[in-house]
Amino acid sequence: MAGASTTEFFSCTPEELYSIITDYERYPEFLSEIKSMKVIEEDGNRKLVEYKISMIKTFTYRLWMTENPDDYSVTWTFDSGDMFRKSDGSWILSEEDEGTTKATYTVDAKVKMLVPGRVTKMLVNVNLPNMMKSYHKRLEQLREEA
Repeated sequence: MAGASTTEFFSCTPEELYSIITDYERYPEFLSEIKSMKVIEEDGNRKLVEYKISMIKTFTYRLWMTENPDDYSVTWTFDSGDMFRKSDGSWILSEEDEGTTKATYTVDAKVKMLVPGRVTKMLVNVNLPNMMKSYHKRLEQLREEA
């Protein structure tokens, strides 16, 4: 799997979106493929997060998430798991206009199993837009609850 990147605009402040992105253990509430997530270890601004996802079958992997609240960014690097050989990426947030946040999501991942390149690209091309829609819906849901 090669890298993929997408940029979206959200009707919120960078702080609001950043708080959703870094609330890892609540991801299963709005991302359907994630069955569970838990923070395994914390080391300063780094957290080792274990993901359990279901895509045809269930996979588990761990990523080191580095949180940078000063510039509203989150980067990650692969630690271990049964699906990926590599998974590095980032969320970079910036305020565009008052109340509008530009969010750039980038991922570079390689899976352990043999998957044809065009199948992987198709999964990414479907998954990234769906994932972004889920973050928009989560933002709306949290606003309604407030």
